[in-house]
Amino acid sequence: QVQVVESGGGLVQPGGSLRLSCTASGFTLDDYAIGWFRQAPGKEREGVSCISRSDGNIFYVDSVKGRFTASRDNAKNTVYLQMNSLKPEDTAVYYCAAGFPQCSWFTDFYVYWGQGTQVAVSS
Repeated sequence: QVQVVESGGGLVQPGGSLRLSCTASGFTLDDYAIGWFRQAPGKEREGVSCISRSDGNIFYVDSVKGRFTASRDNAKNTVYLQMNSLKPEDTAVYYCAAGFPQCSWFTDFYVYWGQGTQVAVSS
């Protein structure tokens, strides 16, 4: 059975850090481009980062460049999103998604989605 599970969300003060994990079962994450998306209340889901399947390049939306780092651990079939220098505007539900073959910010390109993990940045 195919399943994607995110974890690692929580409440953190501005300037703090969190590391999100995305673990898959029933398929191999390395066979797909892996995107991280987020959705804040009342807003559309937006792409945050993507690791390309075809060439391993990693892409970030401008608002998180220099603060967020995506990575893979193929042995654990897990993808991570390290989030540093968090800001209140980073507050959202964060989703991991698997698509193929190259990265895209369009959600329709992704086949498998997790249930999301809540990130709240507040003092």
